[in-house]
Amino acid sequence: MKNSQYIIAVFCLLSIAGCKKYLDKAPLDTINSANYFRTKDDALNAVNAAYQPLQRPKLYNMRMWTSDIIAGNSVVGAGGGTDGIETVQEANFTTDPSNAGVLDLYRGPYPGILYCNLVIQNVPGMNIDTTLRSRIVGEAKFLRANYYFILVRYFGDIPLITKPQTPSDDLYPARTPQSQVYDQIIQDLKDAIASLPGRETYSGADIGRASKGAAVGTLAKVYLTLGRYADAIPLCQQVTALGYTLNSNYADNFDPAHKNSSESLFEVQYSGGTTYGFFDDLNQASWTSPFMGPRNTTFVGGGYGWNQPTQEFVNSYEASDLRKDLTILYEGGPNFSGNAYYGSYSTTGYNVRKFLVPTSVSPQYNTSAEDFPVLRYADVLLMEAEARNETGQGDPLAPLNRVRERAGLPDVQPGLSKAALRDTVLHERRMELAFEGQRWFDLIRVDNGQYGLNFLHSIGKTNATAKNLLMPIPQIERDANPHLTQNTGY
Repeated sequence: MKNSQYIIAVFCLLSIAGCKKYLDKAPLDTINSANYFRTKDDALNAVNAAYQPLQRPKLYNMRMWTSDIIAGNSVVGAGGGTDGIETVQEANFTTDPSNAGVLDLYRGPYPGILYCNLVIQNVPGMNIDTTLRSRIVGEAKFLRANYYFILVRYFGDIPLITKPQTPSDDLYPARTPQSQVYDQIIQDLKDAIASLPGRETYSGADIGRASKGAAVGTLAKVYLTLGRYADAIPLCQQVTALGYTLNSNYADNFDPAHKNSSESLFEVQYSGGTTYGFFDDLNQASWTSPFMGPRNTTFVGGGYGWNQPTQEFVNSYEASDLRKDLTILYEGGPNFSGNAYYGSYSTTGYNVRKFLVPTSVSPQYNTSAEDFPVLRYADVLLMEAEARNETGQGDPLAPLNRVRERAGLPDVQPGLSKAALRDTVLHERRMELAFEGQRWFDLIRVDNGQYGLNFLHSIGKTNATAKNLLMPIPQIERDANPHLTQNTGY
């Protein structure tokens, strides 16, 4: 799905929060929200802009996947010293309100929320094709729900802003209770489900836009997060009814040649273009391959050595798990694009393999077109298995074993206790979704986070306490907004 970047500059002129420097100058043009939203192209450009913050390093191009480091699947690695020090602090649970990574996560979603709010406020009144108009608003509501879903899981109570701010608004909003934030997320996703088309209706440059299946699957995940297991089950079934399937090859989920496959409900799109600087917000090249490639090697374009799997994580693979050789690089394992791997290439003896793109496909550090998976059908099947186990409604083993069978693993047999099967499903989620930024959210949602604390303590992360289940509100944001309170313990 192509993004129109220039619209972001237009939105900055239209907004109040975050762009005040423009308001101190005489107008350079006559663009405003009253005369911009006139044509079909205006509406499309506006919703395209709402996707773009997903692509930035503050979210899926870095901070979201580094949460696996915090969750104990891996260590930073990188270049040592202060390289990635903010993530090291997060992973050691010594984070404080000045942490740069926390600031990125807090600020990352709000530009997208602003762009969504502009679409939701202005597009419904436009005189354009009604089907297209409904779809565009549905896309914006889906995206707004996702941005708030990121924020509420990391920070708990957050300012809930549902319309573009004007000078008459309170520009220093207080934090909204997370229960109300979730109510808004749920309503946005229900609205999106009602107005978004199926993924099969998209073609050409529109492939990858939010679809009905993406909204249904995301709402199931929201309900799972809230412990509303009975509400999640029919949504998981609906995803199956919409025609999603598992790829026969696990590795296809991370191959630029197989983007937006039948297993993909939603993924962040990258073109691999080099029009913008690699470290710019508008960059269209994925960071996963160059950042995770073994350091000081020629495996991939770049090779910064981030996100090195731990021995404990590697030991967690079952003996016949086909995903191991497709997920990690280890000495004695299969070569990568003709390159033999040696344990000396990382501090742990391992590197991530699943996101690496060979130089034959992406020759430079800034040319990877690999998308980032936000929600896959395998995740939905495992959500269904967990929800059925928790409620006793239906067979939890059927969806669980579909995922295991692709991985070359034997079926889980009947007879496990509810607690034992819960642990089995959560283990399967860890291995199936490794390094996709999902593990941290599983740790903090089960048993009100006690599951996560028990696990973290078991691998030696004894610094982790209940306060660490939420990130601190960045101090720089509290200095700017006196109404922002701090999370307990920080």
